[in-house]
Amino acid sequence: MLQFYFLSVFLNVLAGYILFFWDDGIHSEGKNDFFPKNDTFLLIVGILSAFTGLIKLISPIGGKLPVIGDLIPSAVGLLCGFVLLFGYYRRRTSISDTEQTEKIEGMLAGNKRMLGTLAFITAVLHFLFPRVPLI
Repeated sequence: MLQFYFLSVFLNVLAGYILFFWDDGIHSEGKNDFFPKNDTFLLIVGILSAFTGLIKLISPIGGKLPVIGDLIPSAVGLLCGFVLLFGYYRRRTSISDTEQTEKIEGMLAGNKRMLGTLAFITAVLHFLFPRVPLI
């Protein structure tokens, strides 16, 4: 469906922007911020990004190889959604840290900017070349 194609491109750009430019101190409000920097906004973007990535796996845009053509953008959307939802969970939970959550947090802490760059590049390439099999 074409609507999920545009939603996937938009949410990958938005999630890439959030992961690349925002730090963990999301509660600092700036005068020139275009998006609200609060937990609710990040929760909504995380849920929508993961849901759109899942739907993109089910209903691809088309072409001869539909699964491969939408696999990378949907995987990036799912991954960005997971990172945003995990960050929301870490900020809102009162449960003590376990070894598994510390390992996941360690992996994500150094790779947020790289994932944001990957999401942005994937969204731009998928927008420019929607039916190319490997984008």
